[in-house]
Amino acid sequence: MGTSAAGAVLALAALQGSSAGAQTVEDVSSPATECRGTRPEGSLAGLGSPEDTPLERTLNHLDRLTQGRYADVFTGLEVDEEGSGVSIYRMPSASLDAAVCSTAEKGVTVRLYDTDVNEADLTALADRISEDMTRWDGTFQLREVGQDGRGHVLVGVDDPETAEPILRAAFGERNARYIRVEYAPQAELL
Repeated sequence: MGTSAAGAVLALAALQGSSAGAQTVEDVSSPATECRGTRPEGSLAGLGSPEDTPLERTLNHLDRLTQGRYADVFTGLEVDEEGSGVSIYRMPSASLDAAVCSTAEKGVTVRLYDTDVNEADLTALADRISEDMTRWDGTFQLREVGQDGRGHVLVGVDDPETAEPILRAAFGERNARYIRVEYAPQAELL
């Protein structure tokens, strides 16, 4: 996979935004839109090497779109390499949907899911939680924080039952719906 596509999978910069009436990430189960690529294979010039797959070239193009013009509505994505598909989580945007669907190469399936949060807001929340890594010592151990690409901030702790209500209260009701607390084992040096 190209460097740009790998960057898209890990995290993308975006601007803060909101959307009234969009589903919360908890409600997302089926795509709002699904399309299959129609562009001829290899027609996305300059977006990877000749040996890249149609999915890799499409991901490279998505990386450009979601870091640029559509950064304010992009939430995250998940790649299904076996099924040659990508699931994009974004705040509703007909123009992003059209741009993505019109540029996907043949053989690539794109599923677009509505959310009510963008990647920048999730990054800011993850950063706030990470800055407090030692704040909770004595109550629980905060071991890892990251995004899942679907509109959640995953928080790994040693004791989820203790940590979840404390974290939800500490970061407020609006942010609590994006926080997923789960058990994470103690990191070990190899």
